[in-house]
Amino acid sequence: MRIEDIVEAPFIPLSVILRAHAARRGDAIALADEATRLSWAAMDAMLDRVATALQREGVAANEPVAIAASNAVNTGLAFLGALRAGAVAAPLTSTAAPATVLAMLADSGSRVLFLDSPMAAGLEGLPFPPNVQRIALDDSDAGVPFSQWIATARAKPEERLPAPGDPFNIIYSSGTTGTPKGIVQSHQMRHEYARRTIVGGYDDDTVTINSTPLYSNTTLVSFLPTLTAAGKVVLMNKFDARGFLELSERERVTNAMLVPVQYRRIMELPDFGTFDLSAYRLKGCTSAPFPAWLKADVLKRWPGGLVEGYGLTEGGATTTLIAHKFPGKLHTVGQPSPGHVFKVIDEEGNELPQGAMGEIVGRSPIMMNGYHGQPGKTREMDWFDADGNRYIRHGDVGRFDEDGFLILMDRSKDMIISGGFNIFPTDLEAELTRQPAVREAAVVGVPSDRWGETPLAVVVLADPAADPKAILTEANRALGKTQRIAAIEVVDELPRSPIGKVLKRTLRDRFGGNPIEQNPMPKETNNA
Repeated sequence: MRIEDIVEAPFIPLSVILRAHAARRGDAIALADEATRLSWAAMDAMLDRVATALQREGVAANEPVAIAASNAVNTGLAFLGALRAGAVAAPLTSTAAPATVLAMLADSGSRVLFLDSPMAAGLEGLPFPPNVQRIALDDSDAGVPFSQWIATARAKPEERLPAPGDPFNIIYSSGTTGTPKGIVQSHQMRHEYARRTIVGGYDDDTVTINSTPLYSNTTLVSFLPTLTAAGKVVLMNKFDARGFLELSERERVTNAMLVPVQYRRIMELPDFGTFDLSAYRLKGCTSAPFPAWLKADVLKRWPGGLVEGYGLTEGGATTTLIAHKFPGKLHTVGQPSPGHVFKVIDEEGNELPQGAMGEIVGRSPIMMNGYHGQPGKTREMDWFDADGNRYIRHGDVGRFDEDGFLILMDRSKDMIISGGFNIFPTDLEAELTRQPAVREAAVVGVPSDRWGETPLAVVVLADPAADPKAILTEANRALGKTQRIAAIEVVDELPRSPIGKVLKRTLRDRFGGNPIEQNPMPKETNNA
């Protein structure tokens, strides 16, 4: 099957594509981790064995199959094997609190759970559902050993080809705003995303490194297109900056999808320039704010292009910033992707004109079916235009500039209203991180007797000897009168989700208990 056939086809099931690639690519490596390498032919045979075993267990078409394990070849086989069985892949956030993992498992309705020993250790002592079979992907005593559970060699499953709208996977939200919700994405959505990504340069020679977990959409948007394009995926069990560069050099990696905090840690390595990264064609970034200065540093020192994507796991619409083509637009998240439509609305849901700032809504061919088992929550995400077209509310505030590039201000829920003025934390964070003494910064709204709510800065210092009060004074000198930060707290690290998003809810819970009565800084830094 040619790449052109895949790109031009309205829909082809992924399992059909993978089988065709296996027939053509044979001994070429399809899937690898730091210890195992699997050829296309071997992967295809293993997917048949996993699918046959799932069908043997009574897993029906469109039935969810849960996966809670670290990145490894067998984790990838469980995901893809579930699809070949006609089931729905339901990767759970394995790094979440064990009780939350069990809540996801119950929500998914899965009767089979693929896991590994670290996940099993976390679940020990908790009431595990008696009707769920556990399969140990690492052949440990976490469950039935994977190598014993799979069907025999040369097994062939019953072919269950999905319809385009059938569920492909359930991705659980990161839980940064509460209990994670299961986001149902269709086979059609995944095919559309793969088609669009492949056009950007994926082919037989693509070698993609995935260093974020397979339960994250951030990972799947490069993992799945690479395999759809007959390339090779290298799974990194746990990210560390030096290990990432060593693996990139050894595997001659051409493509990667990283989150901003990973880029920061990689670029901070003193010997970054000693690694041979010349094979890189393209690097991607998504999931969290990507500072313009960091994009510029990546462009300057890391071979290959850089593309930032903005969008939701739920879908809606996406933007793409081809940073190496538009170095003057690094403060934006790019332009709408082809076929994607954005609008900006006010607090009452009224559409605003071009250039106005408001809440972002979007529609495209890559929209979720809905939240699993939660139609009410699904409806809360919907917005309809005057023609009845469905859009998904992104929850972000922003505006489009004169060239059609989207400038994001903040999450609407993170916006601070102080003394009647709207304050966007990203503006304040940018000012703080301009200072060499500040490595990272997050600003949250906390209660204030005087202003109702006021900005509090939480920073990680690059220089442990730096004076926090001096940092605050310097930042407030550059900020507008209504933006000024009331207080500063120093922490060793910011709390983050597994894919690098700062957990501002955790910061508000930690530091927002007692109202700030007045700004403790000198008079010139007060809000009034």
